[in-house]
This record gives sequence, C-alpha cells and structure tokens, in this order.
Amino acid sequence: MFIKLTVATVLAALLGAKALTIAEIQGTGFNSPYVGQAVTDVSGVVTAIGPAGIWIRSTKPDNDDRTSESVYVFTGTSKTSIRNLVVVGQTITIDGKVEEYRSSKDYLYLTEITGPKNLRASNGTLQTVKPIVLDRKNQPPTQLYTSLDTNGDIFAIPNNASLIETSGIKLEPSKYGLDFWESLEGELVTIKKPISLGFPNTYGDFWVRGSDWKVTGENDRGGLTLIPGKGQAGADANPEAIVIGEPIDGTTKNDGNIRLGDSIEDITGVVSYAFGFYRILPLTGAKISRAVTPATPNPTTLKSDKKCSLTFGAYNVENLSPSSAHLGSVASHIVDYLRTPDLVFLQEVQDNNGATNNGIVDASETLKTLADAIFALSGTQYSFTDIAPTDGKDGGAPGGNIRTAYFYNPQTIALKNANPGTATDPVAIKPNGDLNFNPGRIDPLNTAWTASRKPLVALFQAKNGKKPKNIYTINVHFGSKGGSSSSQGDARPPVNGGVADRLAQATAVRSFVQTILNQDKDAQLIASGDFNEFAFVEPMKLLTDKKDGVFYDLDEVANIKDEERYTYLFDGNSQQLDHTLISKALRSKAKYQHIHVNTWAKRLEQVSDHDPSVALLEVC
Repeated sequence: MFIKLTVATVLAALLGAKALTIAEIQGTGFNSPYVGQAVTDVSGVVTAIGPAGIWIRSTKPDNDDRTSESVYVFTGTSKTSIRNLVVVGQTITIDGKVEEYRSSKDYLYLTEITGPKNLRASNGTLQTVKPIVLDRKNQPPTQLYTSLDTNGDIFAIPNNASLIETSGIKLEPSKYGLDFWESLEGELVTIKKPISLGFPNTYGDFWVRGSDWKVTGENDRGGLTLIPGKGQAGADANPEAIVIGEPIDGTTKNDGNIRLGDSIEDITGVVSYAFGFYRILPLTGAKISRAVTPATPNPTTLKSDKKCSLTFGAYNVENLSPSSAHLGSVASHIVDYLRTPDLVFLQEVQDNNGATNNGIVDASETLKTLADAIFALSGTQYSFTDIAPTDGKDGGAPGGNIRTAYFYNPQTIALKNANPGTATDPVAIKPNGDLNFNPGRIDPLNTAWTASRKPLVALFQAKNGKKPKNIYTINVHFGSKGGSSSSQGDARPPVNGGVADRLAQATAVRSFVQTILNQDKDAQLIASGDFNEFAFVEPMKLLTDKKDGVFYDLDEVANIKDEERYTYLFDGNSQQLDHTLISKALRSKAKYQHIHVNTWAKRLEQVSDHDPSVALLEVC
C-alpha cells in the first residue's frame, strides 16, 4: 500500500503542479514538453540506484515507442536524500520539477526530475525489475543519425545547419539512431554478449555493439568501420554503436584491457546521455568474456625487389622526439611489421627537444635517433630529409614544431639532386622535370596552412632500375579536426572541425599536382600521410573524384574492402584518416596494406594513435 497524500502534494496541485505519467514527461521529441514545470504524483518502479540519483519506470506505460517509460530522478548525494530511502523494485510516487540538463551547449539535453519530495513508497512485495533486451528484434537503426542531417550525411557541408534541441522534431526510433536512444532515455536495458569497438578511454568508457545485431560496416576484427553510405545515407557513421560508461555501483570499473573485437559479458545498465553521447551506465563493471584473436596483426606481405618494384610506408609517429618513450617501438614497427620499406612517409616528427618551447626547430637528432634504432634492429641504414618549419607556425604541441619527413634506403632509392628549400620557399617543377627545391614545400605562405603542416614534396628515383623514372612524392599532414562537435551532439550536421582549411589545403595540393601533370601526363606521383579526413568527404573528393580528380585512391586501386579501410579508432568507429594517393601511371600492379598494429592493441600498448600502411608500386 502507499502512504497517503500529504498536504504539500495537495497544495502543489492547487498551485498548478501537474500529475503526469513518465511517458508524458518524456514526450515524443528530444525535449520534455513540461520542462521547467512542477509535477506531482509521478509514479514508477525503482530500476536502478546511482551515486546521485535513481531511475524509475512508469507503472502506466502508453505503448508509444517514441516515449521512454523511464526517467532519471536527480537526488544529490546527501545521506538524507530519497536515493537512500528506496530500493530497487520498490514502487514509489514523488513530486518534483522537470528539468533538461546538459553540461555544454553543444550537447543534447537529458530529461530529469529534480528536487524530488513527498516520497510515497510501497512497503509491500518488491517488483522484479526486468531490463529491456536490445537484441536483433529490438536494436538501434544503422546508417542514419537524425532527420536533420543533410541527405542523411553527418559530414555534409555546410555543418551546423540546424539544432536538434530547437527543431521540435518528433522521434522516429525505428529509422534514426539518435531517436532510438532518446526513446530509451532512462530505461534499464541489457545487451547480450556485446562486441567491443575499441579500447576504453582514460575514464574507462568504451563503445560496443550487440553481437546479434544487424550492423553495417563490420570489419574482420569485429569493429564497425566508417564507410560511404548506401541508399539514403550520405555516410554511414554507425549510429548503432553505444558507449558503455562508468558503472553506477561506485565500486567496480570497466576492464582496462578491453580491445577492438573482444567479446564482453552481458551488460545491463541504464540509458543516459553525457559528454556528447548517449551511453549505457552499467550496473557493474564490464568484463571480457572472450579475447579476440590473434592479439596482433601479421606483418606486411609486400616485398621490394630492390629494383623497380619498391615499397612505400607511411606512419604518423605521434609527437616523436629523441626522448620519446615510444621511439624504440616505432623503430620495431617499421622493421618487424613494415619490413623496412624503401621509402617511409613520416608525420608528427618533433624537433630535437620535443615540446620544450625554446625556439629550436631542427629535427636532425630526432630523425637520426630513430634511424639508428632501426639500423640496430635490421641493418638497414636510412637516410632522411625534412624541412624545419618556422618556429610555432605548423601547429601541434606548443614547442614541438611537428613536421613531415622522409626516410629512404639509399641502397634502393635516391633523392635526385638534393637541394632543400627553407620553410617559406615554394616548391615548383622545372622545365626539365626536376624540382627547384628538393625537398620543398607546397605554397607555404598560403593562409590555408595557418597553424598546419605544409606538404613536403620530394623527387626520388629508383637506384637500381635500368631506366629510372622520376617519382614525385608529397608527404601530407593536413589540419586537424580540432573544434569538431560530437556526432551525437546538438548541431546537425555535426561540426567537422577544420574542414574548410582542409578543403583549401587540398586545393593547393591539387593545383601543384596539376602543374606536374600538365608537363607530363604520365608522371609518377604519390601523396601519402595523415590527411585528417575521410575518403568520401569534400577535401579528399577534390583530389580523387573519378571525373576530375588528379589522384587515384590506392585503397580503390588495390580493391581493399570499404570495411577494412581503417587506420584509427575514434568514438566507436574504425576509420581512415591516413591515405595513399597515386597518379594514373602507378596503378598497374599496385598493392596496399594497412597494418593494424595500434588499432588492435590495448590502450596502454598503443605506440601511436594511427596504424601504419605499406604500398608496393612499380616505379620504372
């Protein structure tokens, strides 16, 4: 039975407070229609108790799949708060105020009842609380996030064309991923035997999908790859993925050894929203049920013949300096997994004293230390070349002066007529096909490169070929995605930070490449590195468009499946920021492999946040 109505409850009703069901409070959109209003006689069964509140499920469901039947009641942490007066399975009735909470204007709101009071709690038999099972028959949609994303594409330009929270749109949970999770806000749910989509972050949060769900973009490791959209979707960024957040029991943590593709024990928890993403807050810490195998990838199978069939590696070595703890592991990766390619495109090479901000820009010690470590492991002595940037002008960690650089094996490939330019010298092709600076930088004073790396162009030739040809290389590290908004945030389409800069940078690269092709339509060109963009977004399409692009995407040429094109893990997606592009002259017999030595690793075993890649190309 229930405690009788209090005088306060009667007075609240007389003053305009409303008796509402939880479904009515949640509403059929992203916002509660009763936000800011006092409510009375809200009844529900306690489904979970957290550090600062409780979750209750309606005793009067409305059978509308758009409305959640559960809600979070924020109680605070006081020992006298309601959370300490109730137990799971107990039916309660409360009064309070409907609020929408978010910690940033860029996020979505979480509907909650605040200031709960006038608790009336059953003192009879506790109800058995059954979670909603999210299985193949009741799973989130794939591909589409919201109806507000232009042509279903979360990377459409312009970004931030509309805001969910002011749009007034009604939920369509069977069609859109964000709508699905919003329709379950506050609900107790279970995912059986989920598959991990990456390692936990520093807070222990990690992403999963249901093992029996119908998903798109599934790669051979079990992750979900961000791929071009099919049908209505302009890009498929996997809205079915969900964060597993901090356990609400306050005593356990999610297993820190979780990796991409691991099978996890059943997870039961409440659906919430925080820090830009929907998430399930598990009742207790997540555990691995079966570790994915093999633990590490195989080394590349691509082999150089040391003559005309040469290997080209690319690796973002993540803020490498002479004193970097991971330098030896980078060397090991280049030797053991990339098999010491004839030429290596390196990105994020710092100056000789790393992030110490004292005006030093030279990186010869960084490069020599890495080269020596590689020699000690393999007997291959790389030569190297780079151009030091102007202090503080190329972005990255302050004082680090990151830049791109080349390692090349002088036994198999030669830098033709070496003549390095300075940080501000623009590279150009000469009438005889040579470069005015070798290496040189593309249009370095162009404002497109503000606080970003300028592409490093070099001219090489195969050393042992009978008829060596020019090999023009462009080492790329485009501007970062800093300033991006969450894929599950308020702005639609989400803000793709720096996309305008990357489009201008791609335009500058395209212009330079066109000058070479205008002089020699059969020129051999390779652009490789960290483009900080996806293959199907405008900056990359400008370079590789099948109608009027200047390059061919080597993933396409090598027939790598869309799902296996990834070099990076971020927000539940296996994704590709690192690309190798080639000119028409290099397509014949071209081969390409991504070596997932970092994306498959545990978080603390990662050497870099990027995977390296290797290409095999016929160059003479």
